[in-house]
Amino acid sequence: MSSIGLFFGTDTGSTRKIAKMIQKRYPDAIDKPLNVNRITPEDMLAYDRLILGTSTLRDGRLPGLASTAQMEGWLEFLPKLEAANADFTGKTVALYGLGCQEKYPDTFCNGLGILHEFIAARGAKCIGQWPSDGYVFNESKAIGPDGQFVGLALDNDVEHMKTDERLNEWLKLITPELGLPSV
Repeated sequence: MSSIGLFFGTDTGSTRKIAKMIQKRYPDAIDKPLNVNRITPEDMLAYDRLILGTSTLRDGRLPGLASTAQMEGWLEFLPKLEAANADFTGKTVALYGLGCQEKYPDTFCNGLGILHEFIAARGAKCIGQWPSDGYVFNESKAIGPDGQFVGLALDNDVEHMKTDERLNEWLKLITPELGLPSV
């Protein structure tokens, strides 16, 4: 498959909104975004290039029914990938995550870190690390060993006015490695 797969898990719809913003910028290169509650592991694994998005629920978990979300999400999908012995070797994956620094400074964008850990452990080449400068939080599982976020971290609650700029800069960063056209 030559296009890029764009998958997300969400509770309130904000992660879906970001997925749509990404796809709108590259309509010919990125397939329509799909919620992980509507796909199979095979659907995701059919792509060699992926963009994956997640929110972080209050207590720092991924979205899903087991974490008080309104619908199935990553919490239900990751075990399906595990059961399918999903191998991401040879796949290039960019990640983005949403959280709230003000309300949840001790778990900011933890979902991003949890998703990264799962995908990287299965051989994915993860791209799109993002600077942690300019954010105010105490702890995050999304911070890598280099002090950067393992993907794009967005706070659409408190810093919604920075979302477009951060998204545009991140897309410029991942464009070469995903083979996207310049915007």
